[in-house]
Amino acid sequence: MLKRLTIKNYALIREVEIEFGPGLTIITGSTGAGKSVMLGALHLLTGSRVDSRAIHPDGPKATVEASFTPSERLRPIFEANELDWDDEEVIVRREISPSGRSRAFINDTPVNLKTLGEATANLIDIHSQNANTMLNDPRRQLEIIDAVADNIEVLARYRGQYHKFVAVRSRLRKLQERLSQDRENENYLRFQLSQLDNLKPRPGELAALEKETEVLNDAEDIRMLLGEATSGLDGGEGSVLSQLADIRHTLSRINFSLFENRDGDGTPGITQRLEQAYVELKDINASLEDMLDTVDADPERLLKAETRLMELYDALKRFNCRSEADLVALHKQLREREKGLSGTDGDIEELEKEMRDEAHTLKKIADELSETRAVAAEKFAAMLCRKARPLAMPHLKFSAMLTKGKLTVDGQDNVSFLCSFNKNQELMPVAGVASGGETSRLMLGIKAIIADHVHLPSVIFDEVDTGVSGDVADRMGRTMADMSRNIQVVAITHLPQIAAMGRDHYLVYKSDEADRTVSRVRRLAPEERVAELARMLSGSKVEDAAVLNARSLLEKNVTQA
Repeated sequence: MLKRLTIKNYALIREVEIEFGPGLTIITGSTGAGKSVMLGALHLLTGSRVDSRAIHPDGPKATVEASFTPSERLRPIFEANELDWDDEEVIVRREISPSGRSRAFINDTPVNLKTLGEATANLIDIHSQNANTMLNDPRRQLEIIDAVADNIEVLARYRGQYHKFVAVRSRLRKLQERLSQDRENENYLRFQLSQLDNLKPRPGELAALEKETEVLNDAEDIRMLLGEATSGLDGGEGSVLSQLADIRHTLSRINFSLFENRDGDGTPGITQRLEQAYVELKDINASLEDMLDTVDADPERLLKAETRLMELYDALKRFNCRSEADLVALHKQLREREKGLSGTDGDIEELEKEMRDEAHTLKKIADELSETRAVAAEKFAAMLCRKARPLAMPHLKFSAMLTKGKLTVDGQDNVSFLCSFNKNQELMPVAGVASGGETSRLMLGIKAIIADHVHLPSVIFDEVDTGVSGDVADRMGRTMADMSRNIQVVAITHLPQIAAMGRDHYLVYKSDEADRTVSRVRRLAPEERVAELARMLSGSKVEDAAVLNARSLLEKNVTQA
């Protein structure tokens, strides 16, 4: 239930706060007083777009906030968005800056507009004149039939199965498309694979070849330098190792223990260090000689390495690969795709069988859904006639005609609302035969039926009484009053017959301030209600007869309540 609505700095409203109670609440006011502004502000809480004309560019931010009694239907939304749950109150708020940027909050936690809309859809149902177009919307019509049929469980099962079916169908189509594409390009695929089979790229080969060709290209210079180095180290008399051997022999004649006090720092002795240097130099020389043995100026080997290197470079460019690893990976991928040309047929057959099985299950649930809808469609037509005929449509005939079509996310049924308002008139689509007033009365009847079958949130009717008057208006008011016994109903109206039915009555009016004209709202006391109803009955000049009539309407309402 809507408990409180606060609007600040929105269009003509500087600040308004309204407390709502159970039952039927009436909102009235002169044309242009600001009733539509209030409704526009409330629409912002459903996630609607901001009308920039309603925000003062040089003023403070606009705020619309509403407090509701929590509904268990909200819990999944709160859990999915990690919102704090309060058993006492749910507060939704929309803030709009002068620049037009907006922010939304639920219980002071920022949320996006999608989440805001999902939450408020479970809290309030705003029915404006534009909402009458739902009578011409086949999907909305189907929602009405499902509401009457109480199809929540079976529709959830159907949609779950439908998504499974669509997922399998999607996998099958992708596999078929890939196979078709591969077969169209089969010759080219096999040509590419044969080239890579001949090339046989191996991981690490490119780097090894680049090193090898660099060595082979400089083989002569490298051999000369290595030869000079090995000759200098161990090339006979005068070489480093030969001279070091002579030094070892010379120093062996000295007793180095005589110098221990000077060199007693724990370091190896001179003889030992000299021996280590000799061994290290011998090892270096052996390594250089090994290198020398591997370096060979072999033109044939160089040509072979360079040829292989060019083949790899050419393949990288031709197959648009950035590295040798990509080339190896492509080779593996093409080989697997070639195998798939013969193996995919089996996968397709398996998926086709799975899709047939899912489609069979889906059709079975769709038939179950169709049966419930067929029963509900007849029931709904009879109930609507009973509800709407007293609203000055005594000859109303109505049918919710169901036909079967393709399986969609909503089932296999298409629905069309057909009606006639005159004797012996053929049934035709609502849009083709209903006037604005007749459409409004039909919608009121539909809302009343839905309220009996679904735990609707609070319902707000925005001048749903357009195009009616007199006894019809009284009957429409009775219908709203009956609805309000089970749910909260708020009616914005210009008809005194309906206004008199309310439990609470608010007046929207304009007030001139020093710098601007603003819209205000106040709750009417009993005598003020009489005056407002008299104004609605007689216009700007309130006559005594209108006052008496107003009192009579209110007393009649109290008596019948």
